[in-house]
Amino acid sequence: MKRFFLFLIIYLFAISCQKENAKTLERDIKISERVHYSENGELLIIKSGKLENKIDLKKIPFQKAMLLNSSLIGYFSELSLEEKITGVSSPEYIFSEKIHQLINQNQILNIGNEQRYDIEKILAHKPDVIFTNYVPNFANTYDILKKNGIEMIFLDEFLEQNALEKSKYLLLFGKLFGVEEQAEKVFKTIENNYKKIQNLALKTSEKPKVLCNEMYGSQWFLPGGNSFVARLIKDAGGNYILKDNKESSAVPLSFEEVFIKSENADYWINISPHLDKNELLIMNPNYSKMKVFNSGHLYMINNREKDSANDYFESGVVRCDLVLRDYFKIFHPEDVTFSAEPLIYMKPLQ
Repeated sequence: MKRFFLFLIIYLFAISCQKENAKTLERDIKISERVHYSENGELLIIKSGKLENKIDLKKIPFQKAMLLNSSLIGYFSELSLEEKITGVSSPEYIFSEKIHQLINQNQILNIGNEQRYDIEKILAHKPDVIFTNYVPNFANTYDILKKNGIEMIFLDEFLEQNALEKSKYLLLFGKLFGVEEQAEKVFKTIENNYKKIQNLALKTSEKPKVLCNEMYGSQWFLPGGNSFVARLIKDAGGNYILKDNKESSAVPLSFEEVFIKSENADYWINISPHLDKNELLIMNPNYSKMKVFNSGHLYMINNREKDSANDYFESGVVRCDLVLRDYFKIFHPEDVTFSAEPLIYMKPLQ
């Protein structure tokens, strides 16, 4: 009998441990292969690449944040967290009208630029947290800020090659600022929209050939076949000229190489801003030899651009569903699903 009760106790203890482990696993949120976060006792642990933050849960939600790179603005705007921002760098590259209003009202400070951050101003208006990409050259600056009790969170979202995973950073910001339910709802909407377009693209019979970017100097830097842009083109039902390439970074090619690969291309996208095709031709007369230049469809990414700011690199970082919808509308004008919706980020080059 004693042996029976001993086994019963051991069994119940094992079940209890399994349940506890399950609860622990439930609190681990994977954003991507690079980023995930979890709760461990009184700590929120964020792993971003090789870096890790251990944040006392009592400090969350954060109330004051500063941003050292404008690409993260889109997450705050999408979750209506603009008023949590107390400082930004290089405001001339920020598209958000709300952010500029807050800057004009002195509620958001200009804290410098990527050449030099205003450490004195940052420390004088000490935020709870600073978000930035990790730049090794600023390691000493980061140490100073950390030693003054400011949480430094490094997020290299630009390294993500999966569009939905880049959008999923919303969940992390939701956790950090106490709007988890809202973040989950917004992300689910983006995810559902994206997958709907992806399914529409799978059903299309034609997969038009697509070229992107343009020459700089003597080289044409094309996104690798496993890059963020290449995946978007595929998901929108396009046939990217470098789809078989395995790189996720940019691939430098000569004009002659691109000329051969882009033969019979139907679309040329992600062109930088130009007044017209003639101006593009002035930049490189060789373009006139390309069939896609003469008879294809050319698109720039400046439909939402204000001075030095381009919303493609701000809200477009988060709203991959809208970026994908633009590409789908461009590649498949025969599909009328989104005929009533205007292009958001893309603009034809005439």
